[in-house]
Amino acid sequence: MSSILLEAKNVYEDFEVETDILFFKVGDHDLVIFHGRNYNIKKRMTAEQLNRLLLSSSYYHVYGGCYVNLNKISSIEEDCVYFGEKGLYAKNVRVPRRKQESIRLLLRNLHS
Repeated sequence: MSSILLEAKNVYEDFEVETDILFFKVGDHDLVIFHGRNYNIKKRMTAEQLNRLLLSSSYYHVYGGCYVNLNKISSIEEDCVYFGEKGLYAKNVRVPRRKQESIRLLLRNLHS
């Protein structure tokens, strides 16, 4: 039981932005909200950390302060980007149609 609690604690403290995060949103005062498979984490970042994150090739800006992890996208349907299996509780982000084509192109290039 205690190992399960330690694993859950590590997800919140020691997550890897490139591999664990599905998408993130940048808020006021350098507050970033990271969305994982079954959790959301709010974290303040320095300007340098935030700039490095925003310049990462793994993430694509979809609207406002929202960036999606291209490596975690499973499908693009009905104006949404889905992460993992599509279903009632699937994590998704609404994406404007003009951005969908750019994401599809980037995904094709990424997988080839």
